[in-house]
Order: sequence, then C-alpha cells, then structure tokens
Amino acid sequence: MKIEVFKMERMQSLWENLVDYNLSESGVHPLTLKELLSAEEIQQLTEVELGYTQTNGTPPLRQQIARLYPGLNPESIMVTAGSSEANFLLMWSLIEPGDKVVFELPNYLQMWGLARAFGASVEPLWLKEELGWQPEPEDIDRVITPGTKLVVLTNPNNPTGSILRPAIRQQITERVKAVGAWLIADEVYRGAEINGEETPSFYGQLEKVAVVGGLSKAYGLPGLRLGWLTGPEELVQKIWTYHDYTTISVSALTDHLATRALEPDRRLQLLNRTRNIIRINLPILEKWLQSFDGLFSYQPPQAGAILFTAYNSEVNSTRLVEKLLKEKNVLLVPGDHFELDHHLRLGYGSPPDHLQAALDRVTEFLKEFIKK
Repeated sequence: MKIEVFKMERMQSLWENLVDYNLSESGVHPLTLKELLSAEEIQQLTEVELGYTQTNGTPPLRQQIARLYPGLNPESIMVTAGSSEANFLLMWSLIEPGDKVVFELPNYLQMWGLARAFGASVEPLWLKEELGWQPEPEDIDRVITPGTKLVVLTNPNNPTGSILRPAIRQQITERVKAVGAWLIADEVYRGAEINGEETPSFYGQLEKVAVVGGLSKAYGLPGLRLGWLTGPEELVQKIWTYHDYTTISVSALTDHLATRALEPDRRLQLLNRTRNIIRINLPILEKWLQSFDGLFSYQPPQAGAILFTAYNSEVNSTRLVEKLLKEKNVLLVPGDHFELDHHLRLGYGSPPDHLQAALDRVTEFLKEFIKK
C-alpha cells in the first residue's frame, strides 16, 4: 500500500503552531475547559477514572449522539478519535482494489488519498463556483454510474462553506440508490451554519448511507479529538473489527467531556457561540477582500469559519502561500491542496482583533506582491 503525502495536513502540522497568525484553521477559536464546564463540573473531573472506556463509545455518549439523528439506534454509532479516524475506518472497511469511488471536489482530501491508497479509481464530482459551489445536475448522472462503490460528500463543504441545495441532494440520493452505491457524508461542519438553520443530515435518506460527525468544527472543541460515524448496524459492527486495530477507544476524559458537550442545552450554547463568531467575523473578511479592486472573487460561505476565494494572478497557490509564510509569518491554505489552483482558503474563526491584524499583514504582502 502506497499513501500520498497529505499536503494540507503536513503544511499545517509544520507551521500552524509557529506562525504569528494562523488563518489556515477551519474551525472557530477553541474553548477552554473553564468555558465548557462549570467549576463544580471541573471538580467532578477529578473523580473520572483514567481507564479504558467502552471501545465503541460509552452508552451515555452514544445516546447523546443518537439524539442528533432521529430514529437512530445507539448501537449504530461508532465513537472515534476525531472525525478523521471515522473517515479512515470507512475507507478501509468498504474499499477493495479496483472499486470506483466518486469524490466531491473541491474538498478535504483525506478520503481522496485513502481511496487511492486502498486501490480504488477515484473520479471527481466537481462543484462549480459559478453555480454557488453546486454540481451540474448532468454531472451527477454522468459520474455516478453502475459499478460505483462509494460516493463521498462533505456537506457543508470544506473549503467552500457551501451547502447542497435540496434538489441536488435529492438527485444525488436517487442516483446513488439507483446504482446501488454507498453514500458517505462527512457532516463535521453541520451546526456551523451562518443562518442558524442546521443542515439536514443524509442519515436515513438511504439504506446504504454512512455519516461522519465530530466536535471539532461546529463545536470549537478540536482538542478533544472526538468523532463518530453512523450507518446500518451491520456496517458499524463490521467497522468495529477494524477499529480494534487502530485507536481501540477514545480517552476516558474525552468520552466524559464529549457527553457533557452534547447535552441538549449545552450543545445549543456551543453552536450559538460558533455562529456568533462567524457572523461577527465574516463581514470583516469580506470588507477586506472587496478592498482589493477585483483581485479576489468569491461566493459567500453558508457554513463554517472558512471562505474560499479565487485570486486574479497566474502565481501557483502553494508558491503564493509559501512566500506569504516566509515574508509575513502568516499561514493560509493554498487552493491546490483541494485540487483547485489559483484559490485560497481563509479561516476566519479567530478573535476579531487577531483576524484583523492577520489580514493587515497579508495586505502588506499583497501590496508588495502586486507591485512586482
């Protein structure tokens, strides 16, 4: 098995904790333990036994997750070490060499790379910028064909922040069902919608559907490394066998804290916090983009603290980001890390003053860059 370098994650791992300003993050500024829990609840943490937890997630945690998907049996949930592990387990357990996978692009390329590493042929289903980052209806029928094993979506999307329209969702689910494929929906940004209306899950729309979620992007708790996958109980039981070969279980503290975070009232507070950050910061970023007289063109995001913008220059996006990093100590994500060059992904989930200071430094760079 040969695996490609995950370019985006490698760049972030190298630099995100070293730069002065990190605009590569795709979530909102993380909470502290004091912000998540009351003083009494923090004291109760001292009583948590630091042993192994139930490997598919403790019953209280799985019951909280099941509330997010009406009709879901907690036995059809696998708790994982972040949504990335959930994605890995799905690819590992479902793909055989020679399978055909249809993969939405632009997108976070973890499952793209894994599908190729496990021997699948991968065909893109492109979202079109001029359509508001939606696919062409005819492309759906063209690429999802008999023999397709998996169709992989991220909804809301990373990097564009777009949400699939109802008619497109319906066409995709009908086409997936017609050809007998699996639909894999990464829904880790669900709950971070700017308008406050939670994106409908793909769970329950098909028999052969698996959905991934987690506490990183919409909840501001990436450091807990808590994710999950849901699907038919038979599939989840199969995946459990694979899970026994990876992390086995999340930590006892993670399981405990995630159970608290997903309590109904607290969950709503966390999502409201995320949406408030996005609503405050997005106008700051848009005003900045619009100040460059046509250098940038973009579709406003609908969810997530991310904006994907084209830029009017022939310079390769990775070269541009590396030059910005070297000269101004600011980190962005280049578009070719999503298979779409001449674009940039800007994260805007940091505190407003920090965001503005970072943008000011990018302005300095761009003024020098444009002169050249």
